[in-house]
Amino acid sequence: MTRPPGFDHWEERFAGAEFRFGREPNPFLVRCKPLLPASGKALAVADGEGRNGVWLARQGLDVVSADFSPTAQGKARALAAEHRVAVTFVEADAHTWAYPEAAFDVVVEIFTQFSPPEGRALKWAGMRRALKPGGLLIIVGYTPKQLTYTSGGPKQIENLYTRELLEQAFGDFADVAITEEETELQEGPGHSGLSAVIGLTARKR
Repeated sequence: MTRPPGFDHWEERFAGAEFRFGREPNPFLVRCKPLLPASGKALAVADGEGRNGVWLARQGLDVVSADFSPTAQGKARALAAEHRVAVTFVEADAHTWAYPEAAFDVVVEIFTQFSPPEGRALKWAGMRRALKPGGLLIIVGYTPKQLTYTSGGPKQIENLYTRELLEQAFGDFADVAITEEETELQEGPGHSGLSAVIGLTARKR
């Protein structure tokens, strides 16, 4: 099987015992807890070492954690076992995976800004397809202002998220809410320090 672009880079980043982006869920995701259904299926896109997917499973959801790094997923499996939750792990490239049609009540994408614009379009199209009508979409990313900080994220401005970009991509959803903030992140060595973050919640019509 042909390795996806960036495979070796991410395998190297996820190597070692330390969790690159910490073991705790993203704070914006945690703040979205009141929006989550009491039960149902959730997809964590490019979930890496599993911190967000495992947290969703701890909320009582049936979680699929997708990532293309087997090293990261090995650590995610250990984290799920530590918390005694069941998570389905799928080794998949977020850009090219055959996202199942209308299969999930929740789709979560947290800091997956390794995607160039063409890859992002494929990823977001797949995420839209995977959501059931009425399903909840949660996205967290860095804004272009993040380029002035050293706390993490890509250096390619075209990979970063803006309010306009999210509105253009998901403006046809219902209950669209977008939050921009500067906040201190403590998410392992990969995301540490003052950060320019944008978060979206919306429901598929």
